[in-house]
Amino acid sequence: QVQLLESGGGLVQAGGSLRLSCAASGSIFGFKGVGWYRQAPGKQRELVASIDTAGTTNYADSVKGRFTISRNNVKTTAYLQMNSLKPEDTAVYYCNCGGTLGFWGQGTQVTVSS
Repeated sequence: QVQLLESGGGLVQAGGSLRLSCAASGSIFGFKGVGWYRQAPGKQRELVASIDTAGTTNYADSVKGRFTISRNNVKTTAYLQMNSLKPEDTAVYYCNCGGTLGFWGQGTQVTVSS
């Protein structure tokens, strides 16, 4: 079992930055891929960024060059550094471990004002 707890969300002006953290409990964290997803009101949940156990990263086209995903397996924590935020980045951001059938956090709200 893995429990995930996101933090770092909040309200920021367009062009600003936020850093999301996902603290995981459970020893399997280091053996699973990690992803950050987001869901805006009235929209489907979408994958924003992912990182596998080898550190290979993948990003949605909409965030490439602005967001950076990373992980620290010793601290069992994943991060999402978000720069140059846009109003369209407003959503609830969820941390995932182990794929869509794996484990999910409760989400953290990110609101970007114009």
